[in-house]
Amino acid sequence: MSQPREIAPGATYLITRRVLRRHLLLRPDAAITQLLVYALAVSTRRYGIEVHALCAMSTHLHLVVTDVNGVLPRFLQFFHRIVALGTKVLRKWEGPVWDHEATSVVRLLTRAAVVEKIAYVIANPVAAGLVRHAREWPGAKVDAGEIGHGLLRAARPATYLDPENPQWPDQVTLPLMLPPGIEHDGAERFRRDVAAELERQEAQAHAEMQRQGLRFLGAERASTVSPYERATSFETLRDRNPTFAVGREQGDAWRVAGAAVRAFRASYRAALERWRAGVRSVVFPWGTWWMRTFHGVNVTEIVPTT
Repeated sequence: MSQPREIAPGATYLITRRVLRRHLLLRPDAAITQLLVYALAVSTRRYGIEVHALCAMSTHLHLVVTDVNGVLPRFLQFFHRIVALGTKVLRKWEGPVWDHEATSVVRLLTRAAVVEKIAYVIANPVAAGLVRHAREWPGAKVDAGEIGHGLLRAARPATYLDPENPQWPDQVTLPLMLPPGIEHDGAERFRRDVAAELERQEAQAHAEMQRQGLRFLGAERASTVSPYERATSFETLRDRNPTFAVGREQGDAWRVAGAAVRAFRASYRAALERWRAGVRSVVFPWGTWWMRTFHGVNVTEIVPTT
C-alpha cells in the first residue's frame, strides 16, 4: 500500500516522470518539444499550476511547479496523458510511454530547496554527460534568467489534437513564474542564486566527467539518436522516493518536516480505520486529497504548521 500524501494548496514541488525502460522517446527534436510545451501550457492553465522550471530529457521529464489550488493529481493525470498519447502518435509507438513506477513528487519546503532543485532541473543534461553547459540543451527547458518574466510559446501540434475542439487553441503561451515568497523586488537576487547553484552543479558534473575520462555527447548527437534505443548508462535502483526536500545546511528543517509527514500519515491512517469501520463523520487531516475527492470525507480546516 502506498503512503498517503498531503496535497497542500500553494505547495511547490519537484516532479519527475520517467519513460518506460529508459527508451529515448522524448529525444529533443522539434516535434516532441512542441508537444511538451503545448501540453504543459494547456494543462497548467486548466488547473492553475505555476511553472518555475522545466527540462525534458530523452528518458524523463523534470518540472518545478507550484500547485496553487491543491489539484496536483488532476494536473499530472491530464498532462501526462496528453504527452503520452501525443508521443505514441509522433513516434508510432505501441504500448505504454511512461514507466510503471509512480511519478516522483518532492515537496520543496524552503527557499534553499527551491533554488537547489531548480538548478538541478536545469543542469540535468550536463549531469547526464549530454552537453557541457545547460544552455546548449536543444530540448524543452527553462533558463535561469527566464524565471519570473520569460514565456514559452507553442503552436498546436498537427498530430493527435483535434483543431475543432476549443480546448486545444491554435497558439499557447506558458509564463515562467517566480516561486511563492519571492517578491518581484527580490527576483534578480533569486535568479542570481539559481545561476550560482547551476554553475556549482555544472562544475561538479565537469569534474565527474573528467574523473571518468568521458566526453560530452553534444547537442547534435542527442537530437538525432534513435528514439527507440534505450539509455545504457548506469542508473542506481530507485529504492528511495523522497517526500520532501529542505536544501543544504537548513538546520532543524529536515527533522521538523519529517515529524510533520509522520504526523499527517498517522492521523490519516487513524481516520481511514474509523471510516472503514463505518464512522462516516470522521474528520481527515488537512491536505487529504484522494478520500476527499472520491468519497467526500470531512477534512479539518486547521492548517498544520511546520
